Amino acid sequence: MEQSLYEKVGGEEAINKVVDYFYNDLVLKDDTVNQFFENTDMEKQISHQAKFISFALGGPNQYSGQSMAKAHGGMNLQPNHFQAIANHLHDALAHFGVNEADIDQALSKVASLKDDILYK
Repeated sequence: MEQSLYEKVGGEEAINKVVDYFYNDLVLKDDTVNQFFENTDMEKQISHQAKFISFALGGPNQYSGQSMAKAHGGMNLQPNHFQAIANHLHDALAHFGVNEADIDQALSKVASLKDDILYK
């Protein structure tokens, strides 16, 4: 039986490390997108995002947050913001040794949410 992408990247522990690196070492240092997190409880955001990414990669469904459209409402995110986040996710996964084919699969799942995130 083929492993899910969640299992391939190392499960919950690995996802937690990726998400922590994603925010603290990439997103929050990027002036293109860091302003969207100025008033955010980052501990809660990181936990929430780890659950979402785990679910998106085929792991257990622990995600109980808002819909993507509702969560991004009022932010008016533009394509360059979405691309910056996608690039940071790519780099965070690569940093932890995930191969390009698996990263592409993960980014395809993220790209499928684009219409629910942009221009809200």
